[in-house]
Amino acid sequence: MDFNELEDWLRRNRVTDVACLVPDITGSARGKTMTPALFLNGVKNRSLRIPETVYAISVHGEIEFSDHVATTERDLVMQPDLSTLHLAPWSNDPTACLICDSTTDQGAPTPFAPRQILRNVVNLYAEQGWTPIVGPEIEFYLIEKFKDVILEPRAPEGRSGRPEFGQHVYSLDAIDEFDRLWEELYQFCEIQRVDLDTLIHEDGPCQFEVNIRHNEAISVADQMFLFKRLSRQVALRHNLFVTFMAKPYAAWAGSSIHMHQSVIDTKTKKNIFAKADGSDSDLFRHYIGGLQAYLPAAMPLLAPYTNSFNRFEAYMSAPTNTHWSRENRTVGLRVPASSPDARRVENRIPGADINPYLGVAASLVCGYIGMMEKVEPREEYLGEGYQDRERPLPKSLIDSVETFAKSKPLRDALGASFVDTYCALKRAEYEHRSAVLSPWDVRFLMTNV
Repeated sequence: MDFNELEDWLRRNRVTDVACLVPDITGSARGKTMTPALFLNGVKNRSLRIPETVYAISVHGEIEFSDHVATTERDLVMQPDLSTLHLAPWSNDPTACLICDSTTDQGAPTPFAPRQILRNVVNLYAEQGWTPIVGPEIEFYLIEKFKDVILEPRAPEGRSGRPEFGQHVYSLDAIDEFDRLWEELYQFCEIQRVDLDTLIHEDGPCQFEVNIRHNEAISVADQMFLFKRLSRQVALRHNLFVTFMAKPYAAWAGSSIHMHQSVIDTKTKKNIFAKADGSDSDLFRHYIGGLQAYLPAAMPLLAPYTNSFNRFEAYMSAPTNTHWSRENRTVGLRVPASSPDARRVENRIPGADINPYLGVAASLVCGYIGMMEKVEPREEYLGEGYQDRERPLPKSLIDSVETFAKSKPLRDALGASFVDTYCALKRAEYEHRSAVLSPWDVRFLMTNV
């Protein structure tokens, strides 16, 4: 889309507001809203600007300055990606939205912008003549709206007038309880070009999963980012909240983003994970080896909060290790049965609370390093893997942050400025959470000690 086509599109859709979305470190949408005239002028003159601190905002809303994010709060130039232009169907007035990258005044990409981090990883693949393909399965809960701090969310009432109790995994009737919400969700996804596939009911009360069709990595991460935003808007229109928190209920399964990954030859479009005879290629083995070797160090990108680690519990549909196995959902790395052209590995470690760009980048870069270093995977794990104590995942956020900060392969691949900025933010979030009076403190300490 060129400038004239952009101007025409805004006019034809009678747009009155334009929202420039900047995906921050947490995966939230920040940015600016303006009139079409101001937006067009900004695009034409490269005058759309935002402080670089937009990439240093914690999940609790504070800015964390570091060696790479200056206290002077210098500006960056916002670079709208016109291929992401779409309407916001929940807005009362016709509103256009699009995702923005950012650069310095000299045109250099921002080294700690999440979308740029993923682009850098995709470029590593491009240098080898490869294109990574990703297909995510996104889990979430519908919950009742609340105004203040709660001990635990509550499942909402569906059209039957009753809240959901117990497990209704794969239940179609449980899906039908919210049929109007799903109809609107699919409509909004179509408008925002989120290529939604199947919908199922998961293990927990009002826990659901949607699939986004597999595609190139940046496109899929954009769709994941937009899906989280639009699903919250749809839920609000039905007087509900949707939560992507990794472990909102202590007694029920957490929510994950199972990430199917394959790699194709950019020219031939053939899957490089399979040989001509259909067997696994060496690159496929090395990719899995890279995931096993480096995912533990990348855990802060796959489990970004203290709550994220509560999800890794045996028999709760969450892995506890980095074993790989075919058609086995009790390990961290599952290889689904498939034809050679669909040969892939499913990373079951990421939580639903990840920043989509950083979660995808983390998984892809670990596999890439494995292929470059020819890392051999461990033997395929046979049997139920929950209780196996070998190669466990990290147990806490703060320990995994320090491991990530010291990982030379990941620092080299993702950039030291990004790793340092991200780790500084995670340390600040951890300290903030540790200082907060928790419901546990109130319940068990307030009157008992």
